Amino acid sequence: MEQLAHGIEPTVEPLDSEWTDLPLVIAADGVSVPFRSQSGTAKGKIQFREVKIAVLARLKSVQTCSARSSTQLVQRRFVAVLGDLDALQSRLQLEALRQGISTATQVVWISAGARGFWRLFEQYWAGVAVGILDFYHAAQQLWEAAVAYGNTLPTRTPQQWFEQLRHQLRHGYVHRILKEFGRLLKYASTPESAKPTLKRVRQYLSTHLAHVQYRAFKKLGFPIGSGMVESACKWLIQQRFKGTGMRWSESGFNHLLHLRLAWVNQRFDSLFADHSLTLELHSPNH
Repeated sequence: MEQLAHGIEPTVEPLDSEWTDLPLVIAADGVSVPFRSQSGTAKGKIQFREVKIAVLARLKSVQTCSARSSTQLVQRRFVAVLGDLDALQSRLQLEALRQGISTATQVVWISAGARGFWRLFEQYWAGVAVGILDFYHAAQQLWEAAVAYGNTLPTRTPQQWFEQLRHQLRHGYVHRILKEFGRLLKYASTPESAKPTLKRVRQYLSTHLAHVQYRAFKKLGFPIGSGMVESACKWLIQQRFKGTGMRWSESGFNHLLHLRLAWVNQRFDSLFADHSLTLELHSPNH
């Protein structure tokens, strides 16, 4: 990272020749981890702190047994940091250069709705990457709108309206949703209690209009869900750092996280390249 700050780009990792033209996908998310409130002791109240995680991978199209097209992630690499988004960005930039982002034909960014990650996208990645809002997070916003509107119309339930809205969202008709919400906000029959939610969701979809074009994304073979990073949150962080009764010191967590990242990124041996791993056995009598 110091070399990168001085304009020295890192060496690009070797990539299988058949993968060089594949899209580079970046997904980002966060997960909380329990920490000690007092240094040197496990006593005191647990403090939860967020670990930022990003996954980088090449997106390969494959044919399933049923002759349907599917996608597979290859050359997966992981970035994680106990810190703010600037700390994540510096590490993510470094890893993206290692994974050949400068020569990638397409770059895709996927994230849920956290504002911080989308500020990061707009500031650093919007010029090189296609941004995709996690479909299931966007659908959750529609569900909140449907519940807020309630049973105002006797001809449909909130569940039925939600399914209609979700179908429109998935198949590229988000403009219909925006128009419908706009009309509902003007109707006297719309409950006043529902209008703040309808207005919020309408503004949310308008803000992410370019990021919810799911029909177009699927045609391009891009994923529309952030499952790749949500899975990493579970097995990389939660399974190891959120066991029953676990509370971490900052240094202990960072040491182990560094080792786990080196292992999953296939750099464990190179991490200890300058050190002998041969154990020296000493007699207790000397």
